Amino acid sequence: MHWEIRGLEKLSFRERQVVMLKESGHSSEEIARILNVSVSSVATMLARAKAKGYQIVCIISATELGLFNSVTEDSEDYD
Repeated sequence: MHWEIRGLEKLSFRERQVVMLKESGHSSEEIARILNVSVSSVATMLARAKAKGYQIVCIISATELGLFNSVTEDSEDYD
């Protein structure tokens, strides 16, 4: 499984940092501390990033969902 951020090219470098940290599960307070900015700056950057319309997409392979092995096993039963 991996995550993809669509629309990343629309975000500034700092907005990208904030989005990545937020989507990784960090709180606004933690992000502010990591980036050495205020919590209100973090909130502003997140709001601007959201207004620019980025999307987080989770990509899960068929194998991870147990579909690949099931399809292979099922097709072997019909041979």
